[in-house]
Amino acid sequence: MAYIGKQPAIGNFVKLDAISVVNGQASYTMQNGGANFTEYSNVNQFLVSLNGILQSPTDSFTVSGSTITFASNLVTGDVIDFIIVLGNSLDVGVPSDNTVSTAKIVDGAITSGKLASGVGGKILQVVSATDSTARTTTSTSFVTASNTLSVSITPSSASNKIFVSVSSTIVNSSGDGFVFSTIYRDSTNLGESTNGMAVGNSVPGVTAMHAPLCMTILDSPSSTSALTYQVYFRSNNASYTANLNAQSAYVIKGSITAFEIQG
Repeated sequence: MAYIGKQPAIGNFVKLDAISVVNGQASYTMQNGGANFTEYSNVNQFLVSLNGILQSPTDSFTVSGSTITFASNLVTGDVIDFIIVLGNSLDVGVPSDNTVSTAKIVDGAITSGKLASGVGGKILQVVSATDSTARTTTSTSFVTASNTLSVSITPSSASNKIFVSVSSTIVNSSGDGFVFSTIYRDSTNLGESTNGMAVGNSVPGVTAMHAPLCMTILDSPSSTSALTYQVYFRSNNASYTANLNAQSAYVIKGSITAFEIQG
């Protein structure tokens, strides 16, 4: 749009809260909506009416922070009619809640970086490990075999969470046997203390019945130290052999993956 002469300034004009005069007082606190007002650049933005007369900035009053100070003490009967603050050129102020539509946002203005900042749920890092070796135990307490299916991850913030996913197979050598498995964070069992997070058993009278193993957990370690997440497993009977990743000639590749999730 073209203009004759100087282009008009577009600003955010604010009428401040009413101020009651105190006899013998020159300085007063300026507020907008009950909050101290400091959103201005210089005294020349102020229109101040005292007793129906516009006051001259600097000569008749000054401003500092949220305080306006008149050149002389006001007395009973004086009336501050209004204080209006003219916004800076092109300063439209802060939009009210629920007033900015998608049509007002320039295409491409919102980047993935803007969406990520301050928004929980962003994946910050991923670590993974695999194991293609058959692991066995006859222990009836949770153990790990040769550091299998283990990852180390260091959270960048104590408020972040760690999502852990495990995939493998389990089987017991006996038709009456069970295999219990779980995920540990360092020395802490993240599953149920006795039964863990998953269980598989063979069909009575039939050995080597593989069961798929799938375990997931969203952990809140509240830590920025290096953490180790690892698969542990056990047998229900010391006479039976619990198997992880395979049994006999049937070997599969197990995996464990840990994701750091922004809190």
